[in-house]
Amino acid sequence: MLIRSATPDDVPAVLPMVAKICALHESWDNAKYGFLPHPEQRYEKWLTRMAQNERSVFLVAEDDRQLVAFLISAVEQEIPIYCLREYAFIYDLWVEPEYRQKGIARQIVMLCVERFEQMGIKQIRLDTAVVNENARKLFASCGFRFSNIEMLREI
Repeated sequence: MLIRSATPDDVPAVLPMVAKICALHESWDNAKYGFLPHPEQRYEKWLTRMAQNERSVFLVAEDDRQLVAFLISAVEQEIPIYCLREYAFIYDLWVEPEYRQKGIARQIVMLCVERFEQMGIKQIRLDTAVVNENARKLFASCGFRFSNIEMLREI
């Protein structure tokens, strides 16, 4: 399995995975993840920019020239009341179901951590859905810890 930096040419192959992760999130909590139609199309320009942004880490996993996983993350600015000025944020991680439980997600996350460490970034954050216990276990195994619990109330 080859894990590498994504290029703008990879974006069309990533978009179907984006559609799957959006559908999964929406099925878990429509109030939080209620997407407009075809959210993957709305990702296209952003992912293309991220593939060219030196302050982002956009990785893909490839098996026989077919993309089977991706991770998209970037450096964000913290609000100016904290000592920490910037942090990295992992927006999305997806591994196609038939490629799960093979260590791909862990490898891609650890490569992301390594890339941000090389940039001098001191902190990486992410969100996981409450029902996504597998993701929490994965990220904990990669050194992440709980720091915040978001709550939602519909009115």
